Amino acid sequence: MTNWTIDQSHSTVGFEVKHMMVSKVKGQFDSYTANLDVANPADLSDATINFTLDVASINTKSSDRDNHLKSADFFDADAFPSMTFTSTNVEKDGDDFKVTGDLTIKDVTKPVTFDVEFGGKGTNPWGVEVYGFEASAKINREDFGLTWNQALETGGVLVGKDIKINVELEVNPAQ
Repeated sequence: MTNWTIDQSHSTVGFEVKHMMVSKVKGQFDSYTANLDVANPADLSDATINFTLDVASINTKSSDRDNHLKSADFFDADAFPSMTFTSTNVEKDGDDFKVTGDLTIKDVTKPVTFDVEFGGKGTNPWGVEVYGFEASAKINREDFGLTWNQALETGGVLVGKDIKINVELEVNPAQ
């Protein structure tokens, strides 16, 4: 097994959620650590994957919204400063993979499966091997205790229940 690290300057951990039932709000976490232990990154079958996200680093391009998301109404970043994912199973799915693991948000841990697409392998200008991946999953935020919402006069709610998690990664061998 080789330890691979996430190149954060070429990676994104993002999400999207319906807003007012008509559009999507997108955001990301700007601070996180991640680790990938695998013999061959092109084949994640034997991989162990760990992520820790700094909840206070949430960025939706609106400081008012970000502060609300950090509050006890949503993530309660003071009490629960980290969100984590630890893989428990990886299955080959054609040329791609299904990575299942334990996602912990606040004090709730639930299994989540990410569809992972292998993006390819390259060598950067400094001679270092790099591998790319795109991963996505959908969760119901209320399953993790993120239940705040507001009814709209026109019907529906301000914030959708389903959150799409989108992860784009570039990994390099750990130095």
